[in-house]
Amino acid sequence: MQILRTYVDEFGTAEDGRLFRSPSGGRLDSTRYLDGWHKARRFAFPPHLVDSLLARRPYDLRHAAVSLWLNSGVPAAEVAEMAGHSVAILMDTYYKCIHGQREQMVQRIIDALSDDREGGASGEVD
Repeated sequence: MQILRTYVDEFGTAEDGRLFRSPSGGRLDSTRYLDGWHKARRFAFPPHLVDSLLARRPYDLRHAAVSLWLNSGVPAAEVAEMAGHSVAILMDTYYKCIHGQREQMVQRIIDALSDDREGGASGEVD
């Protein structure tokens, strides 16, 4: 966070709040943006990863974040809202990234049913 604060203190933000802008204050064109992205990868990654597929495009980081959130068990509706998607688009795009959760979900159902039986649930809905 300190690096980000230092950057904002030194360069400020665009009128609409964007951190990075063209020299005239407008949006960065994709060529300039990708040039900066590739330079940052060379700076940030060890030599054996620079030419790998890891974070080859900026979108790859978004994809990784959304996949992580879903695989961490964050409900799809919450992930969709955070990512700016509808649930339908989110699931259409990321459903194949969700894995290894079936046993956890089954256990949650078993636990919920066990809680109802043990807690003396009356069958009434709150």
